[in-house]
Amino acid sequence: ANTDAYQPIERQYRITRSVLEVLAQCDHPVGIVTKSNLVLRDLDLLAPMAAKGLAKVYVSVTTLDRDLARRMEPRAPTPERRLEAIRQLAEAGVPVGVMVAPVVPAVNDDEVEKILTRAYAAGAREAGYVTLRLPLELRDLFREWLAVNFPDKLKHTLSLVQSMHGGKDYESQWGRRMAGSGPYAWMIGRRFETAAAAEGL
Repeated sequence: ANTDAYQPIERQYRITRSVLEVLAQCDHPVGIVTKSNLVLRDLDLLAPMAAKGLAKVYVSVTTLDRDLARRMEPRAPTPERRLEAIRQLAEAGVPVGVMVAPVVPAVNDDEVEKILTRAYAAGAREAGYVTLRLPLELRDLFREWLAVNFPDKLKHTLSLVQSMHGGKDYESQWGRRMAGSGPYAWMIGRRFETAAAAEGL
């Protein structure tokens, strides 16, 4: 999948489940990154695969603030449901990590450490992060979203985003597009590494 394989429509079409059935039959490894607790539906496939070293799941946690989560990702499960998914995956023996993503300057960047702490307590043993990416039409959509939800932070947030991408809204170069570059990106990276190390992630 090019994006989260557990979109809401997966409940009806079960495409991800059918793919996992084939992978399980063929003993083919799979890694999943999702923000949906619908992944728990497929524990009957993922747990046996994990027992063979064939499955790993990362759960994206963008924020722990329920109101902010509703504004950022209105159709996605709440932060608590995502943390519960981490717990149940870990209890079922599926290696699970947390993806702090996207880190949005001046919006949720103050939560990196708290998310890692809560995710570790839930059972995550690996972690990653991705800073905000604004390719193509996402740039304008994000500006509109900021203007509606955080008009007082619009200029500051966009300035920080651009500082991570050489003055542009987005940099597509591999190795830089996920974390950015420059002082602000460096600071986020060091905060993440320090917090992850402190938790044992």
